[in-house]
Amino acid sequence: MTKDAPEQPAHERPARGKQARENQANERLAAGETWRALYRYFRPHRAAVALGALCTLIGAATGLAQPLAAKALVDRLGSDDSIAGIIVLLTALVVLGTAIESVGAYVLERTAESVVLAARRTLIGRLLRLRLPEVERTQPGDLMSRITSDTTLLRAVTTQSVVSAVAGGLTFVATIVMMGLMDVVLLGVTLGVIVLIGGAVALVMPKIAQATERAQEAVGTISTALDRAFGAFRTLKASGAEERETATVQAAAKEAWRHGVRSAKWQAVAWSSVGLAVQVSFLAVLGIGGARVASGAISVSTLVAFLLFLFYLIDPVSRLVEGVTQYQVGSAAIARIVRAERLETEDVTGPREQAGPQGPAAVAFEDVTFRYREGLPYVHHGVSFEIPGPGMTAFVGPSGAGKTTVFGLLERFYDATGGRVLVDGRDVRAWPLAELRSAIGYVEQDAPVLAGTLRENLLFGAPGASDDEISDVLVRARLDGLVERLPDGLQTLVGHRGSQLSGGERQRVAIARALLRGPRLLLLDEATSQLDAVNELALRDVVAEVSREVTVLVVAHRLSTVTLADRIVVMDAGRVRASGTHEELVASDPLYGELAATQFLATGDDGMIRPGRR
Repeated sequence: MTKDAPEQPAHERPARGKQARENQANERLAAGETWRALYRYFRPHRAAVALGALCTLIGAATGLAQPLAAKALVDRLGSDDSIAGIIVLLTALVVLGTAIESVGAYVLERTAESVVLAARRTLIGRLLRLRLPEVERTQPGDLMSRITSDTTLLRAVTTQSVVSAVAGGLTFVATIVMMGLMDVVLLGVTLGVIVLIGGAVALVMPKIAQATERAQEAVGTISTALDRAFGAFRTLKASGAEERETATVQAAAKEAWRHGVRSAKWQAVAWSSVGLAVQVSFLAVLGIGGARVASGAISVSTLVAFLLFLFYLIDPVSRLVEGVTQYQVGSAAIARIVRAERLETEDVTGPREQAGPQGPAAVAFEDVTFRYREGLPYVHHGVSFEIPGPGMTAFVGPSGAGKTTVFGLLERFYDATGGRVLVDGRDVRAWPLAELRSAIGYVEQDAPVLAGTLRENLLFGAPGASDDEISDVLVRARLDGLVERLPDGLQTLVGHRGSQLSGGERQRVAIARALLRGPRLLLLDEATSQLDAVNELALRDVVAEVSREVTVLVVAHRLSTVTLADRIVVMDAGRVRASGTHEELVASDPLYGELAATQFLATGDDGMIRPGRR
């Protein structure tokens, strides 16, 4: 059975998806908002970053002293004074500066890793609490890329970018002051060249940010395409779709390459401009400085020291360019991370056990209307019913009637557009989510099994279950024989999405997992559709036994399951058409009577439930 949500026409999906991606790409954060988000990650590590910056500045200060020592060395070359002390001083400055900068670099790199860890922890915590509609509107691969590649880009901008910009700026100012003290004319020549080329560099910086963000979005598309392919790997191979899917992933990879190359191109322009500025400045200073030495305006040692300062200027200018470039790259990542943080999440804090007396839950829908989002047709049109506990209630009707949506509203995966959904006479929106869901066991249509061991899957919803409880549920779900056959018993790995288990075994694992929670309300959505006749009969008996103490709601097509129900709700086109026992509905409802005319109910090609063939 397919999901009750109306499917978007195939010819509309690519256009809308492309438009959505374009809108997202065009959504840029304002500079102030980017800095606030940046500071939020930077703030817990202020002390470490300050230490790294201090070490960087001390290293820069030792570098600034080297041209002065070189000037003194040149002055002494014409006299009989010893130069050994100056040589020792220069050596000490080089070694000390390198050592201190190395310490600062380690501190900053360690802090950067801490920033990435904190960002990933925050994002993981938020993304796993997203509301289901948010996940359905966003490609899973794109969400994963926010945690992986985007946070990696965040690594540099929160430490290196800040420190490079600050240290580079301060060192640049200090170097300019020292150069000005030596010769104002040569300083004017140097600044003129730097300002001219620096203006050109400033123009390319926004292009770096734009290209980087597009590249990151393309990386998310790669993750999405691969997740789609590996998620249905058998179908991919059986359909002979390897080449088509390969082409899809490669197209996304090429798109990432194209934007990555564009970003690299603009970064190369920025970096080469730094070298160009220094070289042009050197030639200009060498020519004009040589003339000033010849005229006696300055000494040779002053020109040598000035040229050394000019070469030293490469470092602070490079740091400034590096800081701005990394900021442009990081701002693209920050924008994507902030957008992920804005997605609506659920509040799953609070008690996970219901207070007060325990017992079977009562369920009621009061004139419930629902649609999955604005612009889509309604799935429920005033659905109303009451189900006292315990007992089993079956929901039947055509595909798209809204049966599975009933379960989604009870679990609060979605909120009703209108009307009320009640559990124990209390609107589900008034329940703490953790408490509500702790009272419910849910077996989905596709009975998902997670990668890991069989034991981990059973304990997924009840981590505190004892070995005796596990053994009991294995027998009830008819899994005890399977466990005995498995090479490592409960510790056997079940593979990606349970690939080492059959469809029927996965359904039994899902049922056992739900039963192990000890729910007050058990929701079974086609929970026996892949079971053989023997196991289906055995599990029907288990469900019938459970329903004596628990409220059980079943979406079923097989008549053998439906006839066991204490009550049956017939849904059609988002409305409750009729309700009652099997005998009452056969006599009173023509649709149900037609569906019940054979041994089981089957789904026709048009999505409507029709009498099956024996």
